[in-house]
Amino acid sequence: MNAVLLAGGLWMPAMAMALLGARLGRHGYSTHVFHYSGRESPEGNVERLARYAGAHGRLHFVGHSLGGVLVFDVLDRHPELHVATAVLIGAPVRGCLAGRRLAVSRFGRWMMGATTPRWGERNAAWRRPEPLGIIAGTLPIGLGWMTGRLPGRSDGVVRVEETLVEGMAQQVTVPVAHSALIASRRVAGLVGHFLAAGRFE
Repeated sequence: MNAVLLAGGLWMPAMAMALLGARLGRHGYSTHVFHYSGRESPEGNVERLARYAGAHGRLHFVGHSLGGVLVFDVLDRHPELHVATAVLIGAPVRGCLAGRRLAVSRFGRWMMGATTPRWGERNAAWRRPEPLGIIAGTLPIGLGWMTGRLPGRSDGVVRVEETLVEGMAQQVTVPVAHSALIASRRVAGLVGHFLAAGRFE
C-alpha cells in the first residue's frame, strides 16, 4: 500500500508538509494532505478527517504536532478506517504542558483557538492491530520558551513523555526542534522505513 495521508500542525499551512511528502515520494509513496483549520474544534476536525480518509481507502497515516493528535484520535474513534501503518511526529497525544500554560492568558487562548481542551493531561493507548510509530524531538528550541522551561526532554514545545502511547510499536527520539521535525531529512527517512517495515530500524 503506497498512499500516505499527511496532517500538519496547528499553526502550519498544509503546504508545510510538502517537503516531507516529496521525500516520501522518492520512496515510492503518493501523498494526500489533509487541509484543516487548527482554530476549529478538534472534534469537528476529527470527523472531517474520518470522512476524508474513508474516501481514499487503505492508507498510511502521518501526522505532525496537532495533526498527529488528530490522526491518533480519528484512528482511535473510527476502527472502520483501513490503515496500513501510522506515524506520529512530535504529537502531544497525552496532553501538552506548554499548551496548558499558554492557555492561562487571553492571547494564548486566542492563539490556540478551540484546541485548548485537548491539551489536558490524559492517557493514550493504541488499540488497533496496525503498527504505530512515534518520533519525538529532543532539541528544546520553540515556542515553549514563552511559557517557561519545560521539564524533562522536549523539542521546545512538546515533551517526549507527552508523545508516548501505550501499545505503540516503537518510539525514536531525534535531536531536532519541534517545527523543524517535518523538514528533517533524518525524520523523513525514519518515516519511510516505518511505512515499509512497521519499525524504524
